[in-house]
Amino acid sequence: QVRLVESGGGLVQAGGSLGLSCAASGSIFRPNSMGWYRQAPGKQRELVATIGSGGRTNYADSVKGRFTISRDNAKNTVYLQMHSLKPEDTAVYYCNIHRTVPSYDYWGQGTQVTVSS
Repeated sequence: QVRLVESGGGLVQAGGSLGLSCAASGSIFRPNSMGWYRQAPGKQRELVATIGSGGRTNYADSVKGRFTISRDNAKNTVYLQMHSLKPEDTAVYYCNIHRTVPSYDYWGQGTQVTVSS
């Protein structure tokens, strides 16, 4: 059974930095896409960043230039480095791994990121 284990997150002041990691345990084919999403209270879950198997990245406009996503294919792990954090970055952050063939889509349990002003 595949399980995603997230770590990192916590409380930081505005302008600070945090790092998240998410490791997939279990036997899986290499994900086509690995990514991070977030959900703030009262809002829908939104994409933060994704990275393809070849390293191509995609970021939400709100985090471009501040966040960096990376992956370690050997460890089936995805990372998110967050800099210049803002109070509006406060949310529960979820990692996701996805593959088309064979098809799977897994989510982490979520980790809280709180940015104080």
